[in-house]
Amino acid sequence: QVIGYYIEVTKPNLHLVPPDYIRKQTLVNSERFITPELKEYESLVLGAEERIADLEGRLFSEVREKVAEAAPQLLDVAQAVAELDVLSNFAELAVERDYTRPEVADDDVIHIKEGRHPVVELTEEQRFVPNDAYIDTRGHRLLIITGPNMAGKSVYLRQVALIVIMAQAGSFVPARWAHIGIVDRVFTRVGATDELVSGRSTFMVEMTETANILHNATKRSLVLLDEIGRGTSTFDGLSIAWAVSEFIHDKIGARTLFATHYHQLNALEGLLPGAKNYRMAVREEGRRVVFLHKVERGGADKSYGIEVARLAGLPPEVIERAHELLQRFEEEDRTRERDFHVAQAAQLPLFAVASAPQPPENKPHPVVEELKSLDINTMTPLDALLKLAELKEKALKGTER
Repeated sequence: QVIGYYIEVTKPNLHLVPPDYIRKQTLVNSERFITPELKEYESLVLGAEERIADLEGRLFSEVREKVAEAAPQLLDVAQAVAELDVLSNFAELAVERDYTRPEVADDDVIHIKEGRHPVVELTEEQRFVPNDAYIDTRGHRLLIITGPNMAGKSVYLRQVALIVIMAQAGSFVPARWAHIGIVDRVFTRVGATDELVSGRSTFMVEMTETANILHNATKRSLVLLDEIGRGTSTFDGLSIAWAVSEFIHDKIGARTLFATHYHQLNALEGLLPGAKNYRMAVREEGRRVVFLHKVERGGADKSYGIEVARLAGLPPEVIERAHELLQRFEEEDRTRERDFHVAQAAQLPLFAVASAPQPPENKPHPVVEELKSLDINTMTPLDALLKLAELKEKALKGTER
């Protein structure tokens, strides 16, 4: 095999080959020749790549050495350009999106008037509904936010955090007015998915994130909790959510926004001095619900989950059946609550005991004895409800016997 360039001449034309051609290879039907001039060009071409690589290496080394000599100046220029880029973008956003200059102070108050979510407001086809926010480490350190799905709870939590971060980064913020007390860290427990690779369930992921907050948050932190306890039974989830709220309020004291569907947590406002209830406003039109996306004072007593299911496209017969079951469950719940309040007011045995046959005078009913032994001054409302369910079950079993 001949490597390089050559001139191939067929056998019938060999008599035409000039005498200065040098035979290189003989084939069946032709012969291959080279010439001194062709050999010279071959050397130039075949060595070109090597010479190019060598030249590139030398030039790169020269440039690298010159850049290294000017590295401090180049880094200063890069830092200045980056800072100018960020500040110019801050300025452009402030003008184009009607942002305002926040007051940043070394205190514990976060007060926002007509705040907006900087991303969601750009994607909404309709006008974004602004909301106020007031949080401190005293009377408004734990905001319990209830309301239906799709009403805007998660957006509200995120917009408060984003406004705080933007203010501390030196940017104008999407609000009419804002006073931002500096936070040391922002902790979030929002959304959750399982981790199949590590074998962690959704609930385990949720609890791990919550544990991180409880171990690391400080009084200067901002904490966002978007649902806690959804991945387990109702009573377990409610108990955990309640206990977490108490711990953050009493032990940590961090400014906290807690969005939840556990309406029982509204009772915390009457138990914790720094807890306040807020809800997402809705307007009911028959069975239909209009989400107003407005945060208002007070706790919600409904989640309107069936309306969200209807909007998601569940079959009408499923929606109708869900309404029937909801009415039944709500009536049963009202009955239990009414009987509980009657029993409390009269300081008599609970409703299940009252309907049971009276035990003999000389042998008090065990449920009555257990009820008398309770120290209601040390019980939380949740403890009382759980104890009520336990006593009812015992009383009903006694009636069956």
